[in-house]
Amino acid sequence: MAEQQKKKESLRELLHEIIYEADTPAGKAFDVVLLFFILASIVLVMLESVNEIDDKYHDYINMAEWVVTILFTIEYIARIITVKKPWKYIFSFYGIVDLLATIPKYLSFIFVGSHALVTLRALRLLRVFRVLKLARYLGASNQLKDSIIASRIKILVFLFAVLVSSVIFGSIMYLVEGEENGFTNIPKSVYWCIVTLTTVGFGDIAPQTALGQFITSIIMILGYGIIAVPTGIVSAEYVKSSNKADKEKAKKDTVLSKKGRLTEVYPEVNLNTQRCRNCHEEFHKDDAHFCRICGTALKQ
Repeated sequence: MAEQQKKKESLRELLHEIIYEADTPAGKAFDVVLLFFILASIVLVMLESVNEIDDKYHDYINMAEWVVTILFTIEYIARIITVKKPWKYIFSFYGIVDLLATIPKYLSFIFVGSHALVTLRALRLLRVFRVLKLARYLGASNQLKDSIIASRIKILVFLFAVLVSSVIFGSIMYLVEGEENGFTNIPKSVYWCIVTLTTVGFGDIAPQTALGQFITSIIMILGYGIIAVPTGIVSAEYVKSSNKADKEKAKKDTVLSKKGRLTEVYPEVNLNTQRCRNCHEEFHKDDAHFCRICGTALKQ
């Protein structure tokens, strides 16, 4: 009995290494094959939306989609049974994405047309970060996110000013151009102003009078300034955040706990994708033997 339990646990550890690790040959091969099937499933959905192709090959496309869905279902179940805390994976970001990528085809039995939701599988392409070991660069993306959050008040105030300006200019254009030139009401005039201010310019409505064209020229010039302002706000916050991070990094060194585990990791550290079976932490140094969060052995 003990021997069977040991073999079962060894099999789970082997599956965990193949499914969750991207630094081993088997793990890399698994992730590459997984990405191939994700791309294939997205292409199948896109082809199905083309009536000419769907009329000829509907049965083949539907069969291929079911094959991919079944493979994703097996993979999702395997991810659950190979970890010690399944609920932690299920409610993690990738766990939710994996579930959303699997259930749409099954929902098509209940809700007609819901199979198109399988395009959500494109989110699973985020796993390419693990395959290409790009996780070390996520620190820069976190800095950008923090910069946007820090400048949100300034951006909201700026957008409110733009909205007020659009209402004012739209109302003026309604009075200047009138219904005979396509400005049939104030909301439509405001819509035209927003389209012009953002330099989109659909051309469905155009001013005809000299005064209206003059006002339009002013709006177009303002549009270029409007594009630059939020970019400058975010850039200033990003530089401030980057300087702050550099100062903190200069003051701090990598701290090791009594157990010899890494307690503080910077994005620049050469990290691999070893994932802890217990707490699911995946950012560890290449020579790490224990999880930096819970202390569980990474390699048996």
